[in-house]
Amino acid sequence: MRLIMFGAPGSGKGTQADLLCARLGVPSVSTGNILRAAIAAGTEVGAEAEQYVTSGRLVPDEIMLRLITERLAKPDCEKGFILDGYPRTLPQAQALEAAGVEIDAVVSIDTQDADIERRLSGRRVCGGCGKSYHVTYNPPAKEGICDDCGSPVTRRPDDDPQVVASRLRLYHSTTEPLRARYEEMGLLRSVDAGGGIAEIAERVLAALGVR
Repeated sequence: MRLIMFGAPGSGKGTQADLLCARLGVPSVSTGNILRAAIAAGTEVGAEAEQYVTSGRLVPDEIMLRLITERLAKPDCEKGFILDGYPRTLPQAQALEAAGVEIDAVVSIDTQDADIERRLSGRRVCGGCGKSYHVTYNPPAKEGICDDCGSPVTRRPDDDPQVVASRLRLYHSTTEPLRARYEEMGLLRSVDAGGGIAEIAERVLAALGVR
C-alpha cells in the first residue's frame, strides 16, 4: 500500500504510521524525522529548514519535495510506503502528483485541539534515533533516556505551547482543505483518535480493510 497519514500535529499519526508499517511491511516516511536528521547533520537543506521548524512555520514546498522524492526513490519504498506529515498543503499535494507519486489511501487521524495541546505538552523525542515518547501515556523505562539507543529524551522546540498554537492555526488554515480534495478523490479514510494507541490502530486497520 502507498498511504498518507493525515492529521493535526500531535494527533498521533506518527505512532500509527510506525505500527502500520510494521503490519504492512512497508517503510514509514516521516517528514519530521527527515527534517530533524538533515538539521542534526548540518546539511545545506537542513540549515534552510531549521528556521521554519523551530518557529512552527511550514517548511517551503521546494525543500519538502526534494527531501520526499529522494526518500521515495530508495529501494525499500518499491513495494509501498506510508507518508507521515506530507503533503500539508494543496500545492504540495499537486506537486506530489506531478512527480508521479501514486497514493492508494489517505488515513485521517481526527482529534480536537484541546487534546492536541495536552498530548504535545508531554511529548518527548529521542535525540539519537527519533523515537517518540510521552511523559504520561508512553514514558521511557528510564526517565529521560531512550529505551532503544540510550540517548537523551527531550522536548522538541516545536512542542513549546506557543509554537503548538501557531502550528494548529496553520493546520486549520492550510492543511484541513486537503480533506475535501482527498474525499472527492475517494481516498480519505477518517479515524477517531479517541482512546488508546492499540484501539486507534484497530480502527486504522478496519478503515483500510486490513485484517
